Amino acid sequence: MKTIFIDCNQQLGAVWQRVHRPDDPAVTVNTVPFEKNELPRVVGDHEIAIDDHSYMPTDLVRQCKALKHIVFLGTGAASYMNVAELEGIGVKVHTIKGYGDTAVAEQTVALMFAAARDLARMDRSIRAGTWASLEGMQLHGKTLGIIGFGGIGAEVARIAKGIGMQVIAWNRTPRPDAGVPMVDIDTLLAQSDVVSLNLTLGDETRGFLDAKRIARMKPGAILVNTARGALVDEAALLDALRSGHIRHAGLDVFHNEPLKADTPIAALDNVTLSAHAAFRTLEASMTLLRRAIDIVRNIEKS
Repeated sequence: MKTIFIDCNQQLGAVWQRVHRPDDPAVTVNTVPFEKNELPRVVGDHEIAIDDHSYMPTDLVRQCKALKHIVFLGTGAASYMNVAELEGIGVKVHTIKGYGDTAVAEQTVALMFAAARDLARMDRSIRAGTWASLEGMQLHGKTLGIIGFGGIGAEVARIAKGIGMQVIAWNRTPRPDAGVPMVDIDTLLAQSDVVSLNLTLGDETRGFLDAKRIARMKPGAILVNTARGALVDEAALLDALRSGHIRHAGLDVFHNEPLKADTPIAALDNVTLSAHAAFRTLEASMTLLRRAIDIVRNIEKS
């Protein structure tokens, strides 16, 4: 079967060269950026496409006549394609879990610290010639509420407990082995000084943090989202940030990516932004690409 890595950027290209072995399946690596509507041309007659966060709309995939498998580099394929529709037209979507739990958790905690101490705003001010020492929030002793207690959520809890935070969590399914108090979602929102979103995105979780739930958050809380932008009602988040109900948001993910400079959320001082980079460490990328290659190998054997 013919395989193409449709959107290998310079950073991943260097990692690919490190992990792809001579005895691995042959993979065509495309490093040239392309517009979304050019997807059928890029995929061509390949039967397997490795996708690093390129949008793959059903109408365009339908034009990729040979395509039978998409190997998505991560867990959030639902943000970039309609998985059910694709499988309905005979294209199976493969995702990769657990490759970067520690990397994402570390970015979550980094955004939490940056939000608590207003680091990005002070950095911008100093570079603009203004010296203003802003008062921050001390995290030791504060309560962190983790929404979604899978591998990433558990890693966030481990790190947060190490810095002296009280950790509570909510999960869609019971986690008797969690090692932290599991509470209902309203209790978590009301008690947490910091809320970390670590849910997967699906039909049941899209818009999970809506206006009603944001209103139940503890006034002055910090929100960190390294999961998916569509988990949050963006208009309600903007209102809460403007009013100060949410003190600060640390965001790595957005409804539409890449985020444009004129997007309203980018104009707010009490938001710290990163470019969907939580999983981007060398260690995580090596694991991710290795697992993608192994999926391709298994597809070819089946």
